[in-house]
Order: sequence, then C-alpha cells, then structure tokens
Amino acid sequence: MDLMLKWFPNDEKVQALVNRLYQRYKQGFYVNAEQRMKDARGAAKYIGRYLARPAIAEYRIIKYDYHKVHYWYEDHQTGKRVNVVSPAMKFIYDLLQYISPKHFRMVGRYGLYSRSKNKESQRIINLWRYMVHKQIEMTFSPKETRKKTYRERMIETYERDPIACPCCKHAMLLVVIWHADYGRIYYYDEESERAYKKKWGVRSYERKKKQRTG
Repeated sequence: MDLMLKWFPNDEKVQALVNRLYQRYKQGFYVNAEQRMKDARGAAKYIGRYLARPAIAEYRIIKYDYHKVHYWYEDHQTGKRVNVVSPAMKFIYDLLQYISPKHFRMVGRYGLYSRSKNKESQRIINLWRYMVHKQIEMTFSPKETRKKTYRERMIETYERDPIACPCCKHAMLLVVIWHADYGRIYYYDEESERAYKKKWGVRSYERKKKQRTG
C-alpha cells in the first residue's frame, strides 16, 4: 500500500482506495511470500495457477448441511491442516472475494502479443516460416514419394532388368500367360478388347469387329 502511495502521489482515487483498505483491514494483510520469484517464467507459472482455478478446491469441503460449511486448509506457517466450520453465508462471502467481477480483464497482452501488434506479428511469423521452409527445400532434396515398380526394384537390387530380352536387350512385351491347369489366363488381345469395350461400348466394338472380318 505504501508503494502505491509512493508511485501515485497525486492520484486521489488511489489515496482513497488505500485509506479505505487500511480502515477495513486494521490488522493488516496476510501475504505468503516465503519463496522468492527468481525469473519471469516462474512468476508467470505461479500467477497462471490462479487465473482459471477456484479459490478453494472441492475436495477440501468436507460437509455442508444447508446452514454450515465444514472445510479445511493448510496453514502456510505451520504446515498443518486446519479444520473450519463456517456459516454458509460467511463462507460464500469469503469465497466471493476471490471471484473477479464480470468482464474483468485477468490477463494483459503486451509486445508482440498485444492486440494492436497481433496482425503485424502474424505477418512476421508467417514470413519467417516461409523463409525457413524455403531454406530447408534448398538444403535437402525432396524425398521420393512414388513407389518403385517391380522392374525398378530388381534393377536396383540385382542390377538386372527382368523384362529385357536376353538376345536383343530390348524390353519384352507380355503377350500371353499360360497355366498348366487353367490354360490361357491372359492374352494381350483380350485385354485390348476389354479396354475398348469399356471405353467405347459393346456396340461400337461389334461394328469394328465386323469391319475387320467383313
């Protein structure tokens, strides 16, 4: 309170608030400051615990009979558990002191996180991400996503082309597959006929067949 008076010596509202608090809390204020904040990260972590948490955990309320509330808390000075039986209205009054008014701003954003700088910071971040992505593309070649064919795998592993003709060394074409039990199960002419029927229809295929034979 003394620091507030020192920082705002000419502010009448601050002086009135400090005087009102001193009159209301004649025995002073209780502040648990056993541990000293070492850095901003630790302070933010400590304060952040109370932004979305209630003033008292539900498991600390032992009993409620519509008239009185039985709860407990841990004394920071002794480290022991203290049981309290308080009237319901007194308990609600004590609890409401830790609930912020409606539309009360709990967190203030400054620097790049402020609302006025939000769009500008987003443009800077997007530009930085774009430059990093381009640098990675220039440094490392993109990985091959297409699956290798059987022919490519055989050439890479055994250095031998499985469909190359042993005589002329040209790529061979699959004409027919013959099975000892089932006979001919593949013929290239039948495959071409099925592909033609699928593309142009059966009638068009029949007309073309008559023209060939006729």
